[in-house]
Amino acid sequence: MPYLIGTDEAGYGPNLGPLVIGASVWEVPPETPAETLFDRIERVVTPVLPSAGDSRLPMADSKVLYKAGGGLEVLEQSLLPALAVAGSPVRKWRELWTAVVHRGNKCEGFDSLPWHVNFDLELPLDANRESVAAGFPKLDDGLAAAKVRLMNLSAAALFPREFNEVVRRTDSKGEALSLTTLRLVERMLDELPDVGDVQVTCDKHGGRDRYAALLQHVFSDSLVSIRREGRAESSYRFVHQGRQIDFFFLAKGERLLPPALASMLAKYLRELAMKPFNGFWQRHVPGLRATAGYPEDAIRFRKDIAEMQKQLGIADEILWRCR
Repeated sequence: MPYLIGTDEAGYGPNLGPLVIGASVWEVPPETPAETLFDRIERVVTPVLPSAGDSRLPMADSKVLYKAGGGLEVLEQSLLPALAVAGSPVRKWRELWTAVVHRGNKCEGFDSLPWHVNFDLELPLDANRESVAAGFPKLDDGLAAAKVRLMNLSAAALFPREFNEVVRRTDSKGEALSLTTLRLVERMLDELPDVGDVQVTCDKHGGRDRYAALLQHVFSDSLVSIRREGRAESSYRFVHQGRQIDFFFLAKGERLLPPALASMLAKYLRELAMKPFNGFWQRHVPGLRATAGYPEDAIRFRKDIAEMQKQLGIADEILWRCR
């Protein structure tokens, strides 16, 4: 059986909080490209916000399902059942990070952030728990009927210290995003069974059209072949560990299901990361207005916490992203 992998990011622009890259991995019947996956499982999943009476689970670009300042209910209604179907049922904030980012490993850098110490939350935050629970058998049965398997949902997160280290090393914020994405895909490939070719679909990384050198760097045991490079699509092919890999970087790639679900995961993690961050500073600075971390408001927030940051001895390197 072939496999589909999709990736997307959340938090590329902010100065505060992490950059998160999500990935979804699907096992599909032969001759099922990513472009047709929505159609194949349309009885259980919809790429738009469902209308009244439509019980399908929404899976789409996170920008369709979540608006700044809004609740996380729509994301949770589909994403939490999807995590359970993929073998990572989660009921708490910390469980989620451990399952999909740290892969069960202890992460000292994550745990030592002042706003993460002793922090946890019950999930879902905004969605009805019974509705989320009902979504699991609905999605599980629907995928099985279509002979599709959601195998994995994983993510990589670069908090400010790690983000700044990668940017300093590469001298490029865009390259930091691309390399982190490709290494996440490499990890997903290494966890797949030994048979079956793979189609990887990534939303394009900013204005970048050329990815061959980055692919060759990460997959150094392979000879990367350029098939097309342009504004709408850049595509590549190579053999990795005995299997053919077709790599696509698409403008608006989140219109396809594998990157769309990855987008939802990345956005959910990014929003959850800001909960303890804002809460920590609001406890120390009465009346402080929460931030989403984007540049203009991040500057305001940084000024508002500056005196308390100094009193607490919190270094800029764990707080502020350099680009």
